[in-house]
Amino acid sequence: MQNLGDIRLFVEAAKLGSLSAAGRKMGLSPAAASARLVKLEAALNTRLFERTTRRLRLTAEGAMYLAHCQQAIDALDDAHAALQAGRSAVSGKLRIAATSDFGRHVLRGWLEEFNRLHPHITLALILGDAVADLLQDDLDLAIRFGVPQNSSMVARPLAFNRRVLCAAPAYVAARGMPAHPDELHRFDCIVLSSASGTANEWRFERDGQVRDFIVPTAGARETNDGAVAREWAIDGHGIAMKSVWDIGADLQAGRLQVLLPDWRTPDAPVHALYQRTRYMAPRVRALLDFLVERFEQAGVELEAILPQSAREGGGTS
Repeated sequence: MQNLGDIRLFVEAAKLGSLSAAGRKMGLSPAAASARLVKLEAALNTRLFERTTRRLRLTAEGAMYLAHCQQAIDALDDAHAALQAGRSAVSGKLRIAATSDFGRHVLRGWLEEFNRLHPHITLALILGDAVADLLQDDLDLAIRFGVPQNSSMVARPLAFNRRVLCAAPAYVAARGMPAHPDELHRFDCIVLSSASGTANEWRFERDGQVRDFIVPTAGARETNDGAVAREWAIDGHGIAMKSVWDIGADLQAGRLQVLLPDWRTPDAPVHALYQRTRYMAPRVRALLDFLVERFEQAGVELEAILPQSAREGGGTS
């Protein structure tokens, strides 16, 4: 039988499309990873990959071998997970991705609570507003707002969420506030940008009326970091469209206030994303269960400080 480590290296290389990336994930140098793959192919007397300078491509034999190897690894991982589930304490490393603002101001504190409950777990928190690649980035879980686009991932709903317009009381005192979405062109706006474009199309609905406002980017403050957008709003630089989960504490403390409270924006529920596998490691299951409970508790507190239109199921239409 072939060395299990060599087989895992082959499976990871097929998933990532890169032998060096698979080697890094397994703690191997590019030379060591290459040597182990050559050894595996020699033992099988079969070429598993067609190699190019940019990417690996499975041969027909490699694709057939991959399917069997994946089944074998899944079976071993299932056995390992079953053993772990029988223990009183969960352990291991958890890699979690989240948006920058929510991750810093909400999730980080929750993870501290979770770690006190499970001290044998080591946490890795990766923050950013770009959509994470769970496989490429070797993530166990990602927390994201809105409807997931990647159907290959499991998307477990965690909580309601809506984005609202907000600004600092000092800005409102100096500039006033819009009474209708059509008046937003008279105000300073803050928008979020990413590799896929700028989120400058804001949609509002009230009593069956729909209004779309496109923020002119030439005169708007723009950032690819949601936390910066929130801080600019708090500092009085303009109006931002933010998730209610990002600004709940700011609303309660009076650092921000909701504008156009009678107008509803599209739902953007919170989801936990994770890979489709035949088993779930106990540490991931423990975190999911914790997050479900924590979101439920915090959601009650959040709804108490939100205007009716921003609450779950709220609105005037």
